[in-house]
Amino acid sequence: MSLLAILGIAVGLAMDAFAVSLGIGLKQCQVSTRTTLRLAAYFGLFQAFMPILGWLAGLTFARWITGVDHWIAFGLLAAIGGKMIYEAIWGDEENNAAKDPTHGRTLIILSVATSIDALAVGLSLALIGVQIWYPAVIIGIVAFGFTAAGLHLGCRFGSLLGKRMEIVGGLILIGIGVKILFDHLF
Repeated sequence: MSLLAILGIAVGLAMDAFAVSLGIGLKQCQVSTRTTLRLAAYFGLFQAFMPILGWLAGLTFARWITGVDHWIAFGLLAAIGGKMIYEAIWGDEENNAAKDPTHGRTLIILSVATSIDALAVGLSLALIGVQIWYPAVIIGIVAFGFTAAGLHLGCRFGSLLGKRMEIVGGLILIGIGVKILFDHLF
């Protein structure tokens, strides 16, 4: 498989991570280097690990996950996005400011939700006989870069537009989930 084809796959997979990180950046007032590295590392590692997992799982597991991967991604993204919207409208402002989606369970859920498609890519690469290690590294690096860029772009625009951007960020996450669902259903 050519480097150009691998980069195309990596960019396609990284778009979900970019959009989610953009939504997180919209919610955050300030983004530290540590926060950027944490989010980008998680998204990049999950994006790199999932194709390896899919590749190793083979055809048996492919039949299981292919039928429900879009529902899993949709459910996770809709739940996180809905929670962001709820907290923006009805949440406690003091507690809401202290919450950071780049920590704990929320970070893991977002990492899984943005990398489920990479699992299917790994399965596909196994079917065509491609060794997974090189593509997985490229996918992880591209996801890392797109995540960092999205986080900072979202932060820059979020600070200009205020609290409404948390609602926009939640809508972005729900929109990504809906897009994943429609892409697989239609």
